[in-house]
Amino acid sequence: MRLIFGIVVFVTIGTVNSCAELDPDLTEFSVPPESFANLEELRTSVFGLYGLVRTAAVFTTFYAPSWAGDDITTHSGLNKGDFREFDQRNVNATNARLLNNWRGMYNVINNTNIILSRVDALLNFDTVDQDELSRLLGEVYFLRGMAYYHLSRTHEKLPLALSSLPEANITASSRLDVFMQIESDLLEAELRLPMINADITAVGVEGASRVNRGSARALLARFYLDWAGFPLNDNSKYSAAAEMAKKVMDESGAHGFGLLENFQDLWKLENRFNKESLFTIAYNNSARIRNLKFNRVGYPGETPFRGWDETYGEIKFFEDFPEGTRKEATYRMDIDWKNLSLQKSPILAKITGPPGDLPMTGAWHFTERNDFYMRYAEILLTYAEASGRSGNITTDAWEALNMVRRRAAGLPYNTPVTSPVPQLDLEGNEIPGLVYVDITSGDLAELAFTERKWEFAGEYLRWNDLVRTQRVEQALNNRTPATSMSNDGTLLQEINLIEGSLGIDNYFSPLPQVIVDENPNLIN
Repeated sequence: MRLIFGIVVFVTIGTVNSCAELDPDLTEFSVPPESFANLEELRTSVFGLYGLVRTAAVFTTFYAPSWAGDDITTHSGLNKGDFREFDQRNVNATNARLLNNWRGMYNVINNTNIILSRVDALLNFDTVDQDELSRLLGEVYFLRGMAYYHLSRTHEKLPLALSSLPEANITASSRLDVFMQIESDLLEAELRLPMINADITAVGVEGASRVNRGSARALLARFYLDWAGFPLNDNSKYSAAAEMAKKVMDESGAHGFGLLENFQDLWKLENRFNKESLFTIAYNNSARIRNLKFNRVGYPGETPFRGWDETYGEIKFFEDFPEGTRKEATYRMDIDWKNLSLQKSPILAKITGPPGDLPMTGAWHFTERNDFYMRYAEILLTYAEASGRSGNITTDAWEALNMVRRRAAGLPYNTPVTSPVPQLDLEGNEIPGLVYVDITSGDLAELAFTERKWEFAGEYLRWNDLVRTQRVEQALNNRTPATSMSNDGTLLQEINLIEGSLGIDNYFSPLPQVIVDENPNLIN
C-alpha cells in the first residue's frame, strides 16, 4: 500500500471491495509485470471500482456538504457536530466528514489510474475483444470523472492525480483545469460506453447499476449546468447542458431510462432498481453490502422511534412546499413532528421510506435501499432550465418541465393537461381545492429551477443549486418558520442557526487539515 493525499491506494481491487489481483500471474502469462494478463482481470477490477464507490457512499458522509442547503438539517446535539458545521456554514478543516469523503473519492481516483496504466498489454491484440475492452475502459473513465466531480462540488480546487504514481508534493490545480479534466473523462466515457449495459439487462435489472452512454451524458448535463454557474460562470455551458440532456431524452428508450408513474414508488424498497435511476449505487444485504443512509438515520431518537436523529427536514422549507401528492411522498405526514419532545423537525419519507416499507426492528440502521445518484427527472429539469438560460426555448423544453409537474400532481406524466383538472393524492383520490394545468409561458429557467427545489428535496442536491446560482444568502436568510406551531401554540424555530458567512467566500469547504499537513503545497 502507498499513502497518497492521506488515502490508502490498494493495488488490488476485489469483486466487492478488495479481493481480485490487479497484477497478473507472471508464471502463466508472458506480459509486463504492470499489465493485465487478460480481459477477465480487467473485468474483475472494473467491477471492483464500483465496490470502492459504494464503500465511499455507504454513509451520509458521502453527502455531508449537502446539509448546508435549506431543505435538510440535523440534530442540535449528540454526535452530529460534523453535519452541523455544514448546516450552520461554519466548516472547519478538521471536519471528519470532509476527510473521509476525500479519502473515499481519491481511493476511487487512484485505482482508476492504476487500471488505466495496466491495459497496454490488451490493446490491439486479436485475441482480446477490443469492443469489450473499450466498454470497460468507458466505465473506468466515467468513475474517475464522477469522483473528481463529486469532490469539486465540495472543494474549489483539487490536486489532479492522473497516473498510478502521482507526485508526493503535488499542488492543487485551478477549478478550470479540474473541470477540463472531468469533461475529458466523461466525454471519453460517452464515446466508449454502450447504449445499455448488457450484463445488467441480461438479469432483468432496471436502471444503471453499471453505467451506459446515457449515464455519461446525464452526468455531463449536470456538470455543464454547474460549469455555467458560479464560480466559473461560463454561460456557453448552458447550451452544452441542454444538448446533453436532450440526447438522454431522445435515446431514453435505448438506455432503459424514464420516469416512474408514481413518485412515491421511487422510495419503496421493491423499486430499489428502477428505470428512473441513471446511475445506481447498489447494495445487497445477503452479501453484507448494506446502506446506512436511510431508515433509522431519519427518525427521531425518542420513543417509540429510537432513531439516530441524523437527517431531518427544515421547517420553513416544509411550510413553503406546495401541497399535494409529492409533498405527501416527500415527508412522513403520518408522524406528528410538531409535537415531538426532543427536536421538532419534519421527517423525510425519502430517508425513512414510506410508512411500513422498511423494518424498525433488529439492525434497522442497515438497509438494502440503493442510491440514485441521478434521476431521469433531473435530466428533464436540467433540459428545461438550461434551455431557458441559453435562450433556446422549445416546446420540448416546456414539455420536460410539465412531465415532472404532472407526476407531482398525481397525474399521468405523459398526458398533456390544457385546462385545469383536480390533483390526485397518493391513493388516486381528488384533492379538494388543488388543481393542475400545464404551463407554457413565463420564465422557463426560473420555473424549472423552482421545480428542482421541490422535486429533489432531501436528495442532497439543493445546496449545489444554491451555490451555482449564487442564492445561498437569499435562501438561508429565509429559514424562519412562519406557521408551524406545537399543540400549546408555540411557534416552532429552527435550532441550528447560521454561524458562518453566507457570502461567496464561504461556498466551498477547506481542504482536510490532515491532507494539508501531509502536503502544504496544496494550499500554496
